Amino acid sequence: MKIAQVAPLFERVPPRAYGGTERIIAWLCDGLAARGHEVTLFAAAGSRTAARLVPSRPCGLREDRAPRVSPTAAHLAMLHEVRRRQDMFDVIHCHLSHFQHFPFFERCAGRTLTTPHGRLDYADLPAALACWPSMPMSSISLSQRRPLPHANWVANIPHGLPRGRYGQGSGEGGYLAFIGRFSRDKRADRAIAIARLSGLPLKMAAKIDADDRAWFEAEIAPQIDGTVVEYLGEISEAEKPAFLGGAVALLFPIDWPEPFGLVVIEAFAHGTPAIVWRNGAMPEIVDDGVTGFVVDDLEAAVAAVPAALALDRRARRCRARGPGARPEGRAPRVRETVLR
Repeated sequence: MKIAQVAPLFERVPPRAYGGTERIIAWLCDGLAARGHEVTLFAAAGSRTAARLVPSRPCGLREDRAPRVSPTAAHLAMLHEVRRRQDMFDVIHCHLSHFQHFPFFERCAGRTLTTPHGRLDYADLPAALACWPSMPMSSISLSQRRPLPHANWVANIPHGLPRGRYGQGSGEGGYLAFIGRFSRDKRADRAIAIARLSGLPLKMAAKIDADDRAWFEAEIAPQIDGTVVEYLGEISEAEKPAFLGGAVALLFPIDWPEPFGLVVIEAFAHGTPAIVWRNGAMPEIVDDGVTGFVVDDLEAAVAAVPAALALDRRARRCRARGPGARPEGRAPRVRETVLR
């Protein structure tokens, strides 16, 4: 098949560091190309892919040093080019969350698929979706669908991870891990509170967007002492295995309807349990008491730390790896979010 993959332009594909959506798109392109499909990726210049790359911007929007950039204009220009070439493709797979591509492809809706990777509880999305009800969509979790129950959902496809890239971690670092992005929704402040109350050090590896810097400087930076709370900066993909594998547990104390949470299953792949808040997709991807703990408050999160220490890291990693990868004599129930 001839397949177009249309990526957001905020980061290159895959990203240098933070960027779960772009990482998933990279794996998808490479996997489809390895299966003999003719794949074309529309993405920021500098992207690395087994697909044919159509550079749609000189660099990712977040790494652009220009004083002002326009995400709307950048994406419209890319979509114009995709539409100009649309007859070249059997399938046009768009990974844009706010449906700005719908009017471009409404006349060939049956040859498109939209996978939104973000939250869908924005006030204006239902009215916009009602203008293009036939556009096929796939979710990355069932909880992601709740704000738009009348969308043309054709599949629910949770994220997976490439086999062979994730080794067993020991957890011998003795620390709790927080990774991703500093923002109010990600609740690094909760992670710090859990660490202080549990008596374990916290290592934080996260990026700071311009919109979040004032919050970070006011709420998080004063609590970083280099001993109990350590900030490592934004780490690369190559540094992530040691960081996650050496952690006692991943803290994911989110305060928003997380559509998936890729880092959670990345932790599982290293045998590291996750302590997560009961928001968004978390109850779908965490086997409570097996691969981690789903909690509702700070007290429960602190209580989950010693429980996480008692879990079998090897059994947890085998559960993440999927069918046929289990400790001898054990047959775990495999969740939908296994490595694919």
